[in-house]
Amino acid sequence: MNVETYGQINFNLPHDVVPLPTQGIFYKTKKKTVKVGYLTANDENLLISSNQNNIIISLLRNKIYEHDLRPEELLEQDIESILIFLRNTSFGPEYTVNLIDPRTNKEFTANILLDELNINQPKNIPNEDGLFVTHLPKSDVSIKLRPLTYGESIEIDKMLEQYPIGRTPPRITMRLTRMIEEVNGDTDKGSIAMFVENLPIMDSKYIRNFLKENIPSLDLKRFVTAPSGERVTFDVTFGADFFRPFF
Repeated sequence: MNVETYGQINFNLPHDVVPLPTQGIFYKTKKKTVKVGYLTANDENLLISSNQNNIIISLLRNKIYEHDLRPEELLEQDIESILIFLRNTSFGPEYTVNLIDPRTNKEFTANILLDELNINQPKNIPNEDGLFVTHLPKSDVSIKLRPLTYGESIEIDKMLEQYPIGRTPPRITMRLTRMIEEVNGDTDKGSIAMFVENLPIMDSKYIRNFLKENIPSLDLKRFVTAPSGERVTFDVTFGADFFRPFF
């Protein structure tokens, strides 16, 4: 689909402006907010369809009313904010989750509200190109990092699904190769791929934790009390089931 067709035919439909947790610092457009349409009866056809894998991306393509920012170019942290907006404005902020009581090992349900969500503020900020500069503790080298877009994550998942049976899918190295933009000033992707292949696990974990901690995101951690009285901590997750319970 051409970028000009994303949501353009719906510009005159009711919509609202959704703030992005990342403030657009990783995008060329530097957009801090996006126009998002409300879910309609026509969207219900999509929500009850059998093709679960395409529900989220299809919703985003239909509901984001921006001519210069495709949903595939957004980061997952901003996608989450848009999905919560769509859910809250269509079904209300109450969200039911199924959890396990750690004391009895029995399943129970709990209700939480998704109307007030704080944004985790990172300690490090990217440069003007949207890249983080950091130093690896084990390899003792300086690297530049960027977070994967939503579209890249989908693309990598599809590639891994097609990986030959009997061979170990490169789940970690494939993502790291894309996230690392520079190693000690070297931007050659071939050199970076070789560097990643021999990257110590300590550095691999450091990179993933660094990005997780330094990309502005909604605070999705929640606490509830189980029937036994134990406190249960969990994160709000997204996917087809985020909307499906209503159908």
